[in-house]
Amino acid sequence: MRALGIDVGGTSVKMALIESVELTPAGSSGAGSKSIWLGQSSFYAKPDAARLREAMREACAGLIGQVDAVGICVPGILNEARDTVTLSINVPGLMNLPLAELVESALGAEARGARVQNDALSCATDVIEMFGLDGRTLLLALGTGVGAGVIDRLEDGRLRPLEVSGASPGHIGMIDVTCDDPPTIGPDGGAGSLEGYLGVPALRKRFGSDINPSLASLPADDVVIKALSRAIRIGHAMYRPNHVVLAGGVGVRLLPHLDVLRKRVETHLTSVARQGWTLRTAADDHHAARGAARRALL
Repeated sequence: MRALGIDVGGTSVKMALIESVELTPAGSSGAGSKSIWLGQSSFYAKPDAARLREAMREACAGLIGQVDAVGICVPGILNEARDTVTLSINVPGLMNLPLAELVESALGAEARGARVQNDALSCATDVIEMFGLDGRTLLLALGTGVGAGVIDRLEDGRLRPLEVSGASPGHIGMIDVTCDDPPTIGPDGGAGSLEGYLGVPALRKRFGSDINPSLASLPADDVVIKALSRAIRIGHAMYRPNHVVLAGGVGVRLLPHLDVLRKRVETHLTSVARQGWTLRTAADDHHAARGAARRALL
């Protein structure tokens, strides 16, 4: 079977096509999946519903006839039925749209019945499977907005998300990690919010349209490093993860700073943190799309 995963991000739509495969190594059985195609739309900002449909068609590249299932992951707060976004600060065009209908209207009847998922949980699902992570994983999705996914791998191999608010472990982008005076005001209006320091709009305001060179050369005492270190320390106290993963367009580009981040986090870290925890970045920008496709096959 083949599944198409759709990741509606703050700056583009990303897609991934995966195919289920039988796992045959000695001592194992069952099914896994492999990625066979990746796609992405052109960039946008604050898209309305029409622009989102256009971006989906562009990213899909006519592949919809080749799939058996479709999953879509979105940022923001889902309603109780998990079929509509009630609040999305960075992608306002999503708000109050029936998401399965949005996918069908963009890609046609063959995409009917798309499974709606949280973006950070979809991303975490793919990261855990790709890196073979056990125990509890805390994934920080650092992009246009900032979110998080917390997933436990159970003894039988199943993945169980921790859900505190809607389909998420809480609104991590809005935690107060004040690192300046007066504190930065985040896009949600909260003082000192993590998203106010690490969200793409904040970084572009500070560094210009191309943030990559600046992210690569951040000094050890930069406010981005300080804010993220505080967020990870809070994550250890709240969730006690075995693994912390930095994902999203910003997260994957913080690879050069992992040693500095870990040193800051570990300095007088709370004793409730798990021993032997790991810190890494995700592999690329398509984890959420692949994760949405993986979950669509469940």
